[in-house]
Amino acid sequence: MPYITVGQENSGNIDIYYEDIGAGQPVVLIHGFPLSGHSWEKQVGVLLKAGYRIVTYDRRGFGDSSQPSFGYDYDTFAADLNTLLTELDLRDTVLVGFSMGTGEVTRYLGKYGSERVSKAVLMAPVPPFLLKTDDNPEGVDRSVFDGIMKSIVDDRPAYLSTFFKDFYNVDMFLGTRISDDAIRLSWNVAAGASAKGTLDCVPSWLTDFRDDLPCIDVPTLIVQGDADRILPHHSTGARLPKLIKDSRLVVIPGGPHAINWTHADQVNSVLLDFLKEN
Repeated sequence: MPYITVGQENSGNIDIYYEDIGAGQPVVLIHGFPLSGHSWEKQVGVLLKAGYRIVTYDRRGFGDSSQPSFGYDYDTFAADLNTLLTELDLRDTVLVGFSMGTGEVTRYLGKYGSERVSKAVLMAPVPPFLLKTDDNPEGVDRSVFDGIMKSIVDDRPAYLSTFFKDFYNVDMFLGTRISDDAIRLSWNVAAGASAKGTLDCVPSWLTDFRDDLPCIDVPTLIVQGDADRILPHHSTGARLPKLIKDSRLVVIPGGPHAINWTHADQVNSVLLDFLKEN
């Protein structure tokens, strides 16, 4: 299993697990909370068949990566991504982030620039700024995030069960676009993540990306379902075309948060078309 070391805590290394398969232009897939790189399985085969080199990795604290007690903020997440791109010497790269992964894409481009990147995809995005403030009335009340953190502390496994109901809009799609087995798989992956990392990721969702977005100088595709219950479309994706210069928004009608699973055919078609554009 390949790993890249991104730091150290006490006597142990902090290692990021990654997979690097296929040949062609590199596409780096950055997963969402609280899953792992394997959550891209409905995209990986399609992208490989289309002739791309696919790199997935597990965010620190999740999947097969190390579970340190610190570093669950977007400056650190972007630094981990920068280490991966540098160590693998990836160029002409397409960065594709889903949910929390869109924060890595945005902060990376804001902090490190686009020397190694030719395009970006923000799927079910966190940016621009999720917290409701006087200058950000479209955001979400802080009490919502305080409640999430309390639920994780009180009973993390029970919180995960509730979370995935809204992640997949189970009441709408169970038995058609999502199975009990797939939900159980997601729960198992999430339950194996760092308990502290799971908790510490919640404040990172409130990162203000409004200074990063004008720095994005590559063509950018934004994709989101208009029935997203995790990251409300009006607070996130709907606002981004005005904030990213060369961008366009594709809305998946009726799509939940996890459109890369429930609406994979539509998402893959849009993604492939975007990748093929000059």
